[in-house]
Amino acid sequence: MSGPFHSLREIHPRRFGEPFLLLVASVLLAFGLYVPLLKIEKMVFWENEYSVATGVFGLWDDGQWILAAIVFFWSVAFPIAKLALLFWIWFGKMDPDQRERTLRRLEVLGKWSMLDVYIVAVLIVAAKLGPVADVTPEYGIYVFGSAVVLSMLVTAHIQRLARAGGEPPPQELAESE
Repeated sequence: MSGPFHSLREIHPRRFGEPFLLLVASVLLAFGLYVPLLKIEKMVFWENEYSVATGVFGLWDDGQWILAAIVFFWSVAFPIAKLALLFWIWFGKMDPDQRERTLRRLEVLGKWSMLDVYIVAVLIVAAKLGPVADVTPEYGIYVFGSAVVLSMLVTAHIQRLARAGGEPPPQELAESE
């Protein structure tokens, strides 16, 4: 049975941590996609830094379209969509049944959320295998990894709050009607 339409923000009006953590995760993700993840030096003559974005563009330019699409989807599109969905779950007015359906979809997709970190780890390992290249992780790997881990933690917390239920305080009920 469907109930009235309320956002989690209305149900938990004194909770400021969740939207703040969502904002922090979004900022970290935005920076993590563009700041250098790796620095590769080959034979002292060649040095280059790679971010997630430059990696995707580089794969595309090299004709590795399927790999570029996979990295783009799991490391760019998926984390952005996940954070957008979390913002919608927190601020969007929906009935409890709709919220639960959305949370279940997010939960299914959330099982894949570490895949983007694994992709970066595989890139590091693959680059280290070259005998003439020296690969150094850069600060971007920590920024990107922090965004992913923080989004996983805030997802679990928002799911717990949403499933705990509750109704907005009486003054907010009167204002929304």
